[in-house]
Amino acid sequence: MIEVSNLVKVYGKNIALNDVSFTAGDREILGFLGPNGAGKTTTMNIMTGYLSSDAGSVKIDGVDVSEKPGEAKRQIGFLPEIPPLYPDMTVSEYLYFVCELKNCKYDKKAHVDEILKVCRLGDVKRRLIKNLSKGYKQRVGIAQALVGNPKVLIFDEPTVGLDPKQIIEVRNLIRTLGRDHTVILSTHILSEAQAVCDRIVIINQGKILADEKSESITRAVNENAKFMLKIIGSQRDVSSALREVDGVLSVQVSGGSERDSFTYHVESEAGRDVRRDIFFKMAERGFPIIELTREGVSLEDVFIKLTDTQSGSRKERRAK
Repeated sequence: MIEVSNLVKVYGKNIALNDVSFTAGDREILGFLGPNGAGKTTTMNIMTGYLSSDAGSVKIDGVDVSEKPGEAKRQIGFLPEIPPLYPDMTVSEYLYFVCELKNCKYDKKAHVDEILKVCRLGDVKRRLIKNLSKGYKQRVGIAQALVGNPKVLIFDEPTVGLDPKQIIEVRNLIRTLGRDHTVILSTHILSEAQAVCDRIVIINQGKILADEKSESITRAVNENAKFMLKIIGSQRDVSSALREVDGVLSVQVSGGSERDSFTYHVESEAGRDVRRDIFFKMAERGFPIIELTREGVSLEDVFIKLTDTQSGSRKERRAK
């Protein structure tokens, strides 16, 4: 659905984007993650045709944005970081206005009513936008992106400035939209990407550092696997048995818990799942496992490690 290939953008001596490439499939929610100034907004603006690139291309459903901008833009709904709202219009008036701007071919009343329902704006459709809360304004911004029913939705920092309740509401709305649209969500909030997205692309200093499914993003740093277990039995004997399992690197005990069990933190070799072997070893020794949880590195750990690695590489190159 979306194909971004080898994008380059340079401002004077500053390289904003350096050979950026990624794809997003049909009805996929893609998290575009990076710190402020990483190149996220520049990429979004090139994808939506608001900015030209110095090299590379963007294709929306096979249509090149630079070669056929009108055709490509009809497939895109865009919510910039600051929603393009007219405060002295009511919500309904604004959406009808956007229909006219986009030359929408749908029956306008039915189309606007459907968008109001999806975005849960029916109760405020006759209110002036300037009198709405920040959360409702953000929903109106999302609603305008839905006008024309585009295949692709691009949201740049959609939850900035919202309170926790509003953030949850916007996240739920994005999940709902992902059932029928390809969604690209630009954010620097790690928990947001993890909570909403099917896949995560991490960018820093204009370069792509990782591109993985959300559940396997920790593979990007090739960390050792970590597990937490609660096991009933002698602490010394259980610890000894755990260390006998092939692939286990370390075992730490963090104290007792319910039903004469102890909590163990086990680290194993990267890329090796030792849970099955641990289960059989404990069964063989007669030590019941009452809880087992994977403690793989968090998205925060991945992000910090990747960005630190990139910064370290740049420092090494400069030193040479």
